Amino acid sequence: MSTELRRLRNYIDGEFRDAADGRTTEVVNPATGEAYATAPLSGQADVDAAMEAAARAFPAWRDTTPAERQKALLKIADAFEERAEELIAAEVENTGKPIGLTRSEEIPPMVDQIRFFAGAARLLEGRSAGEYMEGMTSIIRREPVGVCAQVAPWNYPMMMAVWKFAPAIAAGNTVVLKPSDTTPASTVLIADIMGSILPKGVFNVVCGDRDTGRMMVEHDTPAMASITGSVRAGMSVAESASKDLKRVHLELGGKAPVVVFEDTDIAKAVEDISVAGFFNAGQDCTAACRVLVHESIHDEFVAALAKAAEETKTGQPDDEDVLFGPLNNPNQLKQVEGFIERLPAHARVEAGGKRVGDKGYFFAPTVVSGVKQDDEIIQKEVFGPVITVQTFTDEDQAVEFANGVDYALASSVWTKDHARAMRMSKKMDFGCVWINTHIPLVAEMPHGGFKKSGYGKDLSAYGFEDYTRIKHVMTSLDA
Repeated sequence: MSTELRRLRNYIDGEFRDAADGRTTEVVNPATGEAYATAPLSGQADVDAAMEAAARAFPAWRDTTPAERQKALLKIADAFEERAEELIAAEVENTGKPIGLTRSEEIPPMVDQIRFFAGAARLLEGRSAGEYMEGMTSIIRREPVGVCAQVAPWNYPMMMAVWKFAPAIAAGNTVVLKPSDTTPASTVLIADIMGSILPKGVFNVVCGDRDTGRMMVEHDTPAMASITGSVRAGMSVAESASKDLKRVHLELGGKAPVVVFEDTDIAKAVEDISVAGFFNAGQDCTAACRVLVHESIHDEFVAALAKAAEETKTGQPDDEDVLFGPLNNPNQLKQVEGFIERLPAHARVEAGGKRVGDKGYFFAPTVVSGVKQDDEIIQKEVFGPVITVQTFTDEDQAVEFANGVDYALASSVWTKDHARAMRMSKKMDFGCVWINTHIPLVAEMPHGGFKKSGYGKDLSAYGFEDYTRIKHVMTSLDA
């Protein structure tokens, strides 16, 4: 007996709609490998409708006061708390994540981030008005950019939706947001929650695949395109947006180095690094995936890390003992397996290295040692529960190895030597350098990278300002 699939719909101009041509895709729960819903496979007509709705809504939303926008966002944050269990259920179906960790590690920061941007709406800063030319007064206006086309990824569907819409809406923009085609459920629920709070057209959700996202970015209406995703996707967005000079905000891949010096507390470092590397099945651009350890403590460190991996559990969402769930989709599972299958002869799998079970897309926590700087697994993003370990001889070589990849999002340094930590934080070419920790984020501090990790910032006042434009107004005092 077949189970009827739940029907997800686009949210455009204040109402839920099917794709104009009726096309759909199946949405699969990665913990079971079974479809549980259908979602619209949106085409040009759907994108046009969403953009038109956002464009109509923009003038009125732009002209609201910061206090009004703050009030709306605070109501949204309260609604997220009130409907937290619904959001958790949708996200768990989306991703297969552990229920308990989704409740404790995602809902509170999401709510906090919305409230932060609610406050930021009233705290835009700029130069003071002044007479920089005799007889003339200059002032600076910060204005919303307009309609924002936003594309969210599948690794944190709910939280990345918040990172997209909260600063944009706080600044007075309107939004057309596309979730990943594999994880639309929680974003559709977010639209339902926000629909009773925001004026119609301010927030729109269009489901679909990469072609849908391309149509959004190439559309004439948006003034800005924002994406969190792969380097390939980011480069495609930048190229498409260049055709009409849209502003682009890109948060792309990562290959975070974790530099462990010989004076580090090994037990504490291993405990923290293993969690930061395996959390969310390593499907995190900031994951502690690339450990560089001083040669004098290499063997002890690898043994401890392998033991931590063997003691780390993956499994079904309702198992309270698991740290992470499945990889998101069969293609991602195949990608992770491929990295392990292609390991060079000098590399050693110290723990894991294989799929777990035959139901869903689970992969064992994995530690690989003996790798070299030019190995594929060092240079390319695995995006799975895999931690590699290299050795270094001194500080200069640690910096050389750490910076010797195309990515530059996040990193960490582990040492008791404060001066060395400060030197390393200066030399490390990454958007974030943690010291004796890895992966904590706060709403007040920026998140974003350099090089092929993209440009623009999420979170913080810097992220908020990315969704504004600057205008100079000069007036004659003699008029």
